[in-house]
This record gives sequence, C-alpha cells and structure tokens, in this order.
Amino acid sequence: MRIVNVVGARPNFMKIAPLIQEYRKHPTEFEPALVHTGQHYDDNMSKLFFEQLHLPKPDVHLGVGSGTHSEQTAKIMIEMERLLLSAPADLVVVVGDVNSTMPAAIVAAKLCIPVAHVEAGLRSFDRTMPEEINRLVTDAVSDYCFTTSPDADENLLREGVPAEKIFFVGNVMIDTLLGLKEASRQSDIGRRLGLNGEFGFVTLHRPSNVDLKETFEEILSALDALQRELPLVFPVHPRTVNRLKQFGHWDELQGWPNLKLVEPVGYLDSVWLMSNAKVVLTDSGGMQEETTVLGIPCLTIRENTERPITISEGTNTLVGTNREKIVSEANRVLAGHGKKGRVPKFWDGKAAERIVNCLLEHRPKK
Repeated sequence: MRIVNVVGARPNFMKIAPLIQEYRKHPTEFEPALVHTGQHYDDNMSKLFFEQLHLPKPDVHLGVGSGTHSEQTAKIMIEMERLLLSAPADLVVVVGDVNSTMPAAIVAAKLCIPVAHVEAGLRSFDRTMPEEINRLVTDAVSDYCFTTSPDADENLLREGVPAEKIFFVGNVMIDTLLGLKEASRQSDIGRRLGLNGEFGFVTLHRPSNVDLKETFEEILSALDALQRELPLVFPVHPRTVNRLKQFGHWDELQGWPNLKLVEPVGYLDSVWLMSNAKVVLTDSGGMQEETTVLGIPCLTIRENTERPITISEGTNTLVGTNREKIVSEANRVLAGHGKKGRVPKFWDGKAAERIVNCLLEHRPKK
C-alpha cells in the first residue's frame, strides 16, 4: 500500500511522526512517502522539529513557501497534482487543518485517490477562521475520517458523512507528547532563560488576535498586567513579531521586566515549558490538548475553540480577548484554582496504532 503522507506546517509534524513510526512496524504492508509542502520553511518551525521528532527527511519537498491563503493553496494543488500523476498512490494521508491539508486532499480526491484525514470532525463553527474552511472541505472529500473525540464524530454525522467513514481512534498529537515527554525533561531551556521559580508560558499567532491592532493591544495589556505578577516566557512567532513592529510595540515589550521574548522554540523545549509552567496562555489548538494531558491550566485567548473536549474534560478555559477576563482567570489559576481536568478517552499514545490497524482492516479500494 503506497501511502503519500502530507505535512506543511509545524502542527502537522507532531501528528505525522507517530504514523510514520507505526508504518515501519509493517514493512511488507506499507510503502510510506513523506511529502513536505514547504508551507513552514524556517528552521525552528520545520527542520528542528523533524530532527527532534525523529522524522525521516521528506521524500519530496514542494517548496511552496509563504503567500496568501489562495497563493499557498494554488501552489500546493499544482505541485501535488504533478506529484500524484508521476507517482500514483493508493492513499493520501493529510493531518490537521493547515493550508497544506485541504489542497492536498482536493487534488487526491479529483484523481480518485482515497483520502484519509487525521484529526477529522473538529469544528469551531466560525467560518472566519481559515482553518475551519480547511476542516470542512477536507472532511467532505475524505474516505477515512479519523477522529480524536466523540464530538468530532457527531459533527461529521450531522454534516452527512456516512458512519462507515468515521473512525474514533484518539489523538496522534498525544502519541508524540507521551513518546517524547521523558526526553523533554532533559531540555535546558529553563537554565538558558534563567527560570528559577514559577512562570507562565505564552504563545500567540492567530490572525484574529495579532493582525487586528485593537484586539492585539487588548491582549498585550493583559500580558503587561500578568508579567508584573509572574515571569512570562513568550516565544514569538514570525507573524507576531511583524505585527508588534508594525503597531509600534516591539521596543516597548523589550522593556517589560518580567517578559522573556525568545525566538520560536523546538518541540522538546516547548514541552518542557508547558510541563513546568504555572499557567499557559495561548491561541494554539494543539497546546489546548497537550496541556490537558500534562495537567497544566490553559487559558485559550480566543472566542471559540474546535476542541471543546479540552474544556469539558480537560484543563482548558476559554477566556476570549478581553483584558479583564484574561487577567481575572489568570489570577484564579495563580491563587490555586486552576482546572484539574482528566485525560479524554483514547488520548493514550496508541492512536497511530489504531489508525494503521484500521487501514489494514479497511484497505483503500483501487
């Protein structure tokens, strides 16, 4: 079974790594190829993750690079079509909801190649999010919808996806987290940053948060208040750096005494920071899941989430972008009232194994 596995951005790498490892356990059954679209091309956003996740060098690198949503989508479709016409596949596997996911799925479907979507069915119900469009379209053309939670199954059924295409397998991102949790303890980022006590961990990158000046300044005001109470570590996404400079706040943040602005960190450093933080403030989808498994209170700086199970069962609290709400919820955590939560079903490190067993049992039709 020749399987083309597509990745393009940092969140994809953690999701594809356990699958690649699982294919290797069945060398007579699978011939996996790894295709990197090049959506993320910065070393800290791409190369370093490949090394730390023990991912093989991509068999194909499409070299798409940056651009608008439409530009990236179009370039990926053109290059994926060329690839799949020159080297036909039995199955195309796409993961997550980034701009590499949807176009790869569309091209495969148009060439009548079965598509498997890992992390299917997640919905924020907010179509202003580019990721929501990617999720909806990808699931609509997929033959295998591998889901992380029961609510994802319900979303797919409600949208008319046949039950026989839906497989509740758990969360491959947690496979990676649990597999590398021990290795992350060897990270020396705490020493490098001089972290001698409690601290908070911050990540921000979503356009809805950092591209809108008024919204971004509201969030920054909350962070300013918090860093007066607790040191904050803030690895700054390239997009966020650009907006801070554009809006005239970059130099200002350098003067905040308890804010540590750093370049994007590798996976092991990120897990160490999450595991040891008093609180995590983020707009990342994956970190909502990781903090739930690590048992760390997470405040999600968004008005909605496609991962409601991290709220109903996990350690996540949706705080929006209002300064007072962010600060008050953070103070609750600092006072010892953060959510404890529990680990959702099948977030146990065996999701990739379930996916591969499913593919062996339900082989793609040629």
